[in-house]
Amino acid sequence: MPRPVCLRCRKFLRVKKNGVVIEEGSPRAGGAWGPYKLWMGDLWRCPECGVEVIMGFGLKPLSEHFRRDYEATREDFRGDLLPGRVDDC
Repeated sequence: MPRPVCLRCRKFLRVKKNGVVIEEGSPRAGGAWGPYKLWMGDLWRCPECGVEVIMGFGLKPLSEHFRRDYEATREDFRGDLLPGRVDDC
């Protein structure tokens, strides 16, 4: 499978770290966002400009907000969990 390309630099990105975890957010009642799912993917970086992207996610999340193991799973992967939550709709 070809590697991703930085459009600005015309360079192939390189894997910076395999197995990073992100927390996906979801809108709640009243417009606030809350935890939704935990995903594992790979962090890629452009060797020229340093832009970073995460891709290569699995088919299923590590856990979802309604599961009893959500907080325990989040804690288990805290060393690989990127700061902040991905809130996007």
